[in-house]
Amino acid sequence: MLFAGLGQPTLAQQLVASSNSGASAVNQRVFEVVKPNFKTSPLTGVTRRHWQDAARYLLTGAFSYVHTLDDPLVFPKQPGRTYPRNGDAAQLRNEKLEGLCRTLFMAMPLLKEDPNLTINGIKLSDYYRHQLSQMVDPASPTYVRLRPKQEGQSQTLVEFGGLAVSLFAAPEILWDPLPKAQKDALAATMLSYGDGPTVPSNWRFFNIFVLSFFKSQGYAVNEPLLDEYLKLCLEAYRGAGWYSDNGAYDYYSMWAFQLYGTLWSHYYGQQHLLQYAQQFAAHLTDARDNYPYMFARNGEMIMWGRSMSYRFGSVAPFPLMGLNPAPGTNFGWLRRISSGAMLQFLQNPDVLKDQVPTLGFYGPYEPAVQAYSCRGSVYWLGKAFLGLLVPASSPFWTATENEGPWAKELRPGTVANRFQPGSNILLTDYPNSGTAEIRARCNARVEGEADPYRGNENYNRLSYNSAFPWQADGPNGEVAMNYLFQDQPHKWHALNLYTFRRFEDGVYYRDAALETDSTIRVRLADIPLPNGILRVDQVAGPTGTPLRLGHYALPARQGPIRRQTRKVKGYTVQLLDNGAYQLALVPLRGWESVKVYETKGLHPASSESAVINASGKLTALPARPTLYATLLLWKKSGTAWTDEELLPVSKLTYPKQTTSVRVDFADGSQRSVNFK
Repeated sequence: MLFAGLGQPTLAQQLVASSNSGASAVNQRVFEVVKPNFKTSPLTGVTRRHWQDAARYLLTGAFSYVHTLDDPLVFPKQPGRTYPRNGDAAQLRNEKLEGLCRTLFMAMPLLKEDPNLTINGIKLSDYYRHQLSQMVDPASPTYVRLRPKQEGQSQTLVEFGGLAVSLFAAPEILWDPLPKAQKDALAATMLSYGDGPTVPSNWRFFNIFVLSFFKSQGYAVNEPLLDEYLKLCLEAYRGAGWYSDNGAYDYYSMWAFQLYGTLWSHYYGQQHLLQYAQQFAAHLTDARDNYPYMFARNGEMIMWGRSMSYRFGSVAPFPLMGLNPAPGTNFGWLRRISSGAMLQFLQNPDVLKDQVPTLGFYGPYEPAVQAYSCRGSVYWLGKAFLGLLVPASSPFWTATENEGPWAKELRPGTVANRFQPGSNILLTDYPNSGTAEIRARCNARVEGEADPYRGNENYNRLSYNSAFPWQADGPNGEVAMNYLFQDQPHKWHALNLYTFRRFEDGVYYRDAALETDSTIRVRLADIPLPNGILRVDQVAGPTGTPLRLGHYALPARQGPIRRQTRKVKGYTVQLLDNGAYQLALVPLRGWESVKVYETKGLHPASSESAVINASGKLTALPARPTLYATLLLWKKSGTAWTDEELLPVSKLTYPKQTTSVRVDFADGSQRSVNFK
């Protein structure tokens, strides 16, 4: 068994149980934990040495495309919307830059400890220095010209920001050995972008790193701009570890703002701009007390937001907390999460194709791919390996691995909500199943937007769960974890314009509108329960409008997904079981029918999947919207559902003279849903 841990293995772990051995084998499909250390890491066996092995494993695949120092790190293009497109010269240049600068996230920490590291016959320190020299050689095919004054922001700035991180961290490998002429040329080229236009988002850090590095090397830089961008990045902070990334919330708060703020402080800010460094440090501590709850008990991350091919780059802030350990930090839990998330992907046989990570969540998955990505973009996940810059003596690496609050604090039979004021994010942990869930902002239009992925399935699901990666909407109205409405041309449209109202008494309230039809209005109330979610929603719109609500989707595993229909106290319940998890949908009120849809090509973990949808048609009510109440339940496979598990609600009361709903639960408790 490649992954050694406790409890039920994940799907990925079971799939690779008989895979090849040898952590550095070029054709190996999955990463193997060789000689696991169960004393330091009793749950995964993974230590700092194995993180180094994993970095070499990924670099081995990347450098299988390099045979001489002149060869750029360019990989087979994945079919679909990725760049480069149509032979565009700028895109071809940026493709090479991405491969170079992003693989450095993995190579640079290894080179600091082994400057002679050689892969595929290539001495990596020589390779990266040679590529830097080629970058400023006009005769080289990888030459990067100075930014024309009229040119706006570009991908080149992004990669130069990442390169500046590596120059800061390993100057003795990458910078100091260069001749002065090359240093001056690099400074001129990189500063032409770092002192140029940017995007009002995490991109400001790319300018910050370029300006800060060259200032530390004695070059004249635009210091007022540096100060302005630092202030703007800090002003984007919204509390509990979350930054607003140009209005959006997603993993960029962590693998961009938190990571860059921490590394900038470590290499520059603590010496030169202490006040800013202290603020970044405080924000990282805020994340420590909240963000870890967004990962499953076994460390698996939630598929949520754009750039999902960056995968376990999501854990990057955790090891960096070990640079300046704050009292009270459970580093054993943070490392357990980090190693679990890494293994979630590196031990899935679909992640690597052509020896390079795919653009997707596991295998290639076009619905989750953005047009700004090329094949080398995936190595943004290498940011997780920047944790290897943290000394081996740090408690992040030495603390005994543990399950944190999952061991005792999060008790079976309960559900734990952590509301994040400022961002209005709700994190929910389910001890019964060991899963984690998030509800977060989405209020971006899809039609006509430059970035339609900010309003599509990456963000517009009602919730996202670590056990159930989001599934794309189907052409015939198949939907997972959202409402769909059908217009007269018989096209289905998902909710994507949400307005947060409040979190009160365990109920998460939002309003939602349909982008294509402003007459359809929805008031949403989510009540997380120990085995799932109770939805109590009001829907108003034109009479006769068809609507659907989808549960999470289940991917097929080694055989067909089992289906079952049960009657429970007058309710017809649809059940699914794929051998890993079971799903149940109970239509409590408002729905006309419930149906299972078998889908193909919509799920990120399997070509075949199934989802339960409740369906109905809007009816006109004189005084108030129609009430739709639904139980969306799940648990692990292996034990049958009891009637009590399937029907935790005993009564719903919706008096005609009010817009409030009283929920009576089978355990005798009550909850009031008040649509103020």
